[in-house]
Amino acid sequence: MKISFLSSFLLLCSLAALAQNAVLPDTGWVRNNYIKTEQYITMRDGIKLFTAIYTPKDSSQTYPILMQRTPYSVRPYGVNSYRRSLGPNAYLMRDKYIFVYQDARGRYKSEGTFREMTPAIDNKKSNKDVDESSDTYDTIEWLLKHTKNNGKVGQSGISFPGYYSSAALPDAHPALVAVSPQAPMSDEFIGDDCYHNGAFFLMDNFGFYSGFDGKKSADGQNYDSHFQVSFNDAYQYFLDFGPLKKTNAAPYFADPNSIWRQTTAHPVYDEFWQSRNIKNHLKNIKPAVLVVGGWFDAEDLYGALKTYAAIEKQSPGNNNRLVMGPWTHGGWAAPQWKSFAQYQFGGDVNKYFQEDIETRFFNFYLKGKGSFDLPEVTVFETGTNQWKNYDVWPPKNSQPTPYFFDEKGKLSVSKPAAAKSASEYESDPAKPVSYTNVIGRGRNNEYMAEDQRFAGRRPDVLSFQSDSLTEDLTLTGEIVANLMVSMTGSDADFIVKVIDVWPANTTVPATKEGERPVQMGGYQQMVRAEVLRGKFRNSFSKPEPFTKDKIEKVTVKLNEVAHTFKKGHRVMVQVQSSWFPLVDRNPQKFMNIFEAAEADFQKSRITIHHDSRNSSHVILPVLK
Repeated sequence: MKISFLSSFLLLCSLAALAQNAVLPDTGWVRNNYIKTEQYITMRDGIKLFTAIYTPKDSSQTYPILMQRTPYSVRPYGVNSYRRSLGPNAYLMRDKYIFVYQDARGRYKSEGTFREMTPAIDNKKSNKDVDESSDTYDTIEWLLKHTKNNGKVGQSGISFPGYYSSAALPDAHPALVAVSPQAPMSDEFIGDDCYHNGAFFLMDNFGFYSGFDGKKSADGQNYDSHFQVSFNDAYQYFLDFGPLKKTNAAPYFADPNSIWRQTTAHPVYDEFWQSRNIKNHLKNIKPAVLVVGGWFDAEDLYGALKTYAAIEKQSPGNNNRLVMGPWTHGGWAAPQWKSFAQYQFGGDVNKYFQEDIETRFFNFYLKGKGSFDLPEVTVFETGTNQWKNYDVWPPKNSQPTPYFFDEKGKLSVSKPAAAKSASEYESDPAKPVSYTNVIGRGRNNEYMAEDQRFAGRRPDVLSFQSDSLTEDLTLTGEIVANLMVSMTGSDADFIVKVIDVWPANTTVPATKEGERPVQMGGYQQMVRAEVLRGKFRNSFSKPEPFTKDKIEKVTVKLNEVAHTFKKGHRVMVQVQSSWFPLVDRNPQKFMNIFEAAEADFQKSRITIHHDSRNSSHVILPVLK
């Protein structure tokens, strides 16, 4: 059966928001233990936001409020229709809270105009100055007066609701004492969702925005899609689609006010994106904060790590913690999580997180129940499959160590001595390198841990590999690649991948009876990867063309990692200039890519230099 790309993509995007509703099989327990009411709550500017409130039937005590604000609907609507489960996890639901769900301003049944990642206003001068912080504040003020509560409020959410949790932190209501932004969006041009370092994430944006902000139904419960398409091979579909400028007309995003049109109208880091960067506003934060993210989050890995870092830097002394686990986007809300791709974690990491971290966090700060003595940083270290605790992130004993490329494809700590040495490849936009070896309709969520041998066998992908490790090598922190490049074109993308190469003839034993052992011999397991659109090498706000054959430095920052390369494994770095259709094709000509015609796409000879003077290398955060 053919499933439309839109349907399959929206199912993937909404997984995090819906995962909590998969904890219990039906609504019976919720209906028997909670009373549901619905309310329009008036904001300071007169706009009314639709809010669903679930209050415990047991009225013998007062309860704290735990809320989620969302652009994805608080459905089911109607006081006689109940959610399958409440709160971030089943433990909290059974511990009893007043659970509150609110349609964000301008979404579904709420009034007003929706703005994606509403710009924060630090100095509000009148009731017309509203943002997500003020909407949260006004909602809390109403709830405190109209529910039987204990005077304490918490907030959590995954992905977009995670952003709303972050956005509630500046100038927070005094009653808001515990907040957990989970996989929060933070800066959509630099590292979350829309762009990564200026490179447009084509497949995800095309699928998501085709349905997210279409015409709203009269009852506010649904949105029409801008369009629908159906295909089985995303790579071929987008290659055949051609230049993206035709997306701005029928039958695609004909509405000039659509978020796709807003997104593509700002292909540089201008005021539009800068004003939506919530990180700059995370100052003087008062509530206790628990930031949660996943090492395999294909959407907002950046957001979790950088939200935590922004609070640490701008709110010294704040009660701020970071948890990073081996999850995809929102995977920690699933009923269980024991494996991902070829990783076997040796047990259910979700039970530990939900019961011993998330539940204890909210119970302690909102109910004064038990204790919460979790270390500052809790991360799951892949490779060893162990939870590790640190006082700071990255750890103090994480040592940035350069690993240099050489002409023989070697990667080592020794700087090259040759006066001239380089590797080159021809990048052809007509034959882009795929981001995955899987043919499918939507994003292959496992690409972040996928075997990279399919890419390494292409002539337009360079590979540099270390000798077999004589002892374990643990990386904890940010990876930075410094490439010395020259090219025949005036622009190019640079994708850098750090890969764990398994020894030949390696077999991983089965973890369950009846399962087969996993053959991992020679497996090139991607650990971390990122892209930079080359014209932004010096500034995301002021792009610059490359000069033909001129050697220039290109720095690609990869997200942090906590991974151990085991003894006998090798470290590999791959460099390439396309990652399709995850990232749109670069015509390799300096221009606004959304205005490019087919004739603008050209081949380019790209050279990576690795001599004594121009020493391309990757800086690995080695734990000493």
